[in-house]
Order: sequence, then C-alpha cells, then structure tokens
Amino acid sequence: MAVTRTFSIIKPDATRRNLTGAVTKMLEDAGLRVVASKRIHMSREQAEGFYAVHKERPFFGELVDFMISGPVVVQVLEGEGAMQRNRDVMGATNPKDAAPGTIRAELAESIEANTVHGSDSDENAAIEIAYFFKPEEIVG
Repeated sequence: MAVTRTFSIIKPDATRRNLTGAVTKMLEDAGLRVVASKRIHMSREQAEGFYAVHKERPFFGELVDFMISGPVVVQVLEGEGAMQRNRDVMGATNPKDAAPGTIRAELAESIEANTVHGSDSDENAAIEIAYFFKPEEIVG
C-alpha cells in the first residue's frame, strides 16, 4: 500500500475539552504521522467555504456555527493508505454507531459534536489540505 496524505480537523468540542493530544495520540497509534498541524479559529467565511458542499443541506448553518464556536486543529496526516486509515480510527459519524476504540466512540459527545473531521477521498484530501496549508508548511 502506498504512503499517502489526508486531512483531519480536531473540532471545537475536542479542543474545548483539551483533547488535542489524546486525539493525536490515537491517530499516531493507528500508524499515521502528523506532517503539518496548526491551531486556528476559523472565520465564518472559512467555514462556509470549507463546507460549501453542504450549503443546501438543512444542517449547514448549525455546522458552520459549531465550527466557528472555538478553535480547531487542522492537520495533514501521512501514512500507508492514510485516508482510509484515518476514517477507520475516527469511527462512524454517529458515536453511538462507532466501534469501540475509535476516536468518536471514545471521545465524541454527539453526532454533531463528534470530535473530528476527516477527508472522505484522496481527491478531497488534496483539496482540503490546500484550503488550509501552503506546500511549504507540510514537512514530511
């Protein structure tokens, strides 16, 4: 399997509860390496742009409000099959459906405050990485 990169966000519910290190440890224990990371407070414009694919969905406004409610940690992760590996360690979107030992099963508060975001394809990972990081900020 090829070494690839993917994108991850540690969401405001997790940063509020000081879980950045716990989440990162779970990612690293799953064989992923953090090659770029920064703590930011997304602007409304950034959040609306990032989640534009959901603009017509009824939850769009609440999602944007949640994502700007506190700091987040945006990360570029690297490893063999990074996107799928990240999705596996994150667990199901709804923490009630997430397998034991996954980030969402262990740390998420609810389906809305589910601790992490991860790219759903290699193509989207490239788009999401470029949205928050300049190439020189990614140090493998």
